[in-house]
Amino acid sequence: MVTAYQPIDQLVPLARAAEEAGFRAFSVADHVVDLETVATPYPYTPDGERRWQTDVDWPDPWVTVGALSQVTTRLQFFTSIYVAAMRNPFVVAKAVGTAAALSGGRVTLGVGVGWCREEFDLLEQDFSTRGRRTDEALDLMRELWAPGWTEFAGEFYSCERLVMRPEPPGPIPVWVGGLSDVAMRRAARHDGWVGDMASVDEAIAIAARLRALRVEAGRDPETPYDVVPALTDALRPEDFVRAFHGGVTMTMTMPWMYYCGPDAPLQDKLAGVARFGDEVIAPVRALLA
Repeated sequence: MVTAYQPIDQLVPLARAAEEAGFRAFSVADHVVDLETVATPYPYTPDGERRWQTDVDWPDPWVTVGALSQVTTRLQFFTSIYVAAMRNPFVVAKAVGTAAALSGGRVTLGVGVGWCREEFDLLEQDFSTRGRRTDEALDLMRELWAPGWTEFAGEFYSCERLVMRPEPPGPIPVWVGGLSDVAMRRAARHDGWVGDMASVDEAIAIAARLRALRVEAGRDPETPYDVVPALTDALRPEDFVRAFHGGVTMTMTMPWMYYCGPDAPLQDKLAGVARFGDEVIAPVRALLA
């Protein structure tokens, strides 16, 4: 379930409702600040304008996951999308690893290279090298999350022998976002892809493209791999089942959008979550059983 743009005081009840309704996971969005004016075009709208208003909440993803993991027991959490290259990777590894430890391993890092040059400038991180730094940071973070001592020597980041605790209870999956060829190739090297809005047919084509790129990268295509778009035309359980058989392993949705629209009060959102569980999740599981 997608939580972007939701008021922060609604996140706890929405997480509890999602778990009760049978949702697999809860996604958390990321921006450090929302600048009033940016010259960088937003890449996921035709006119380059942002999809949201400047009065929406952008809580820190890992503080949020740590809190929500304490009021749930099964629900998983992932970021869509966390821009690691805007931060020091040691700080990122510490935050993600701590959230994984607090949640009992219910954390996936959904990462992208970012689009807003002005936000990078504010945080004093180089925008032009963000792709290469993301690749290196992911390698470094996997080392930092592993048990025991770590040494690392890279182009951008290095460290002498050190240890980072608490250790996550197991490997932290990494999903990569983005629609460019380089983003898809980066995703093929990791554990999954998390995307933007797509039709069922478009999502199935993306899943096939990722499978081919994984083979090209020397990865076993039979290894479990997640493909996670937001489906724009899936309305019936049969639509979600068709997407699943086409390689889509999970979809992102705001379930209340099916019933009462984006500006619904909390109680209507909670009712929409429960209704989606009854009318979509349960029938999909039955069709796939």
